[in-house]
Amino acid sequence: MEILIFILGLIIGSFLNVCIYRIPKNKSIINPPSTCGSCGEKLGFLDLVPLLSYIFLKGKCRHCGERISLRYPLVEIITGLIFLYIYIINGLNLLLLKFFVQASILIVVSFIDLEYQIIPDKIVAFALITGITLNIFTKDVGAFSSLLGLAVGGGTLLIIAIISGGAMGGGDIKLMGAMGAFLGLRAAVLALLISFILGGIIGLLLIVFKIKSRKDYIPFGPFLALGTIIAMLFYDEIIIWYLL
Repeated sequence: MEILIFILGLIIGSFLNVCIYRIPKNKSIINPPSTCGSCGEKLGFLDLVPLLSYIFLKGKCRHCGERISLRYPLVEIITGLIFLYIYIINGLNLLLLKFFVQASILIVVSFIDLEYQIIPDKIVAFALITGITLNIFTKDVGAFSSLLGLAVGGGTLLIIAIISGGAMGGGDIKLMGAMGAFLGLRAAVLALLISFILGGIIGLLLIVFKIKSRKDYIPFGPFLALGTIIAMLFYDEIIIWYLL
């Protein structure tokens, strides 16, 4: 079962790559079939086997020889590993589906924000709708907690954006609101705290090592995504550790 779940993650990761590439360009994620981004040739089965195609083709297009972005196998591996870990700690239940959906959304958001510095509204809307819907079925987050999570998650970043004069982007605000609805109030607060800590540490390291300057834009979406995933998977453990 672990092997099957990991393979499922690789396959979903391959689809997420399509979303990451097409959604910012306002293209359909269903049609047309996948093509090489360099030569435009339609990709066949041998080109689209998750992870294995990249390895066997040595990271190059089979038609034109142009190098394929490392992002493609990276997204597939990350998705596979996250799916596997979610299964290991949850087993087969409705929460598994909820966490798979949430993790998939956050992976897409992170890589789009890193590459394009945007968080598309259509992804946020999808996250909000699926989050509320799945909460109804899983019943792990009540309606009131979900509403408070949305308000506190998005509202906190909105206040920061107003006070700082726009240092926090609108996409970040809406994303954290949607994730707050997914998580509920308590986990949303923890996700925010973790996101700020990780963002501060990594941002400081980027400046210290002169990878970024103080005036450079550093996408906050990936930190929100990472904080959300950590809170989603380790909320109980973190709270117990803190209280002890």
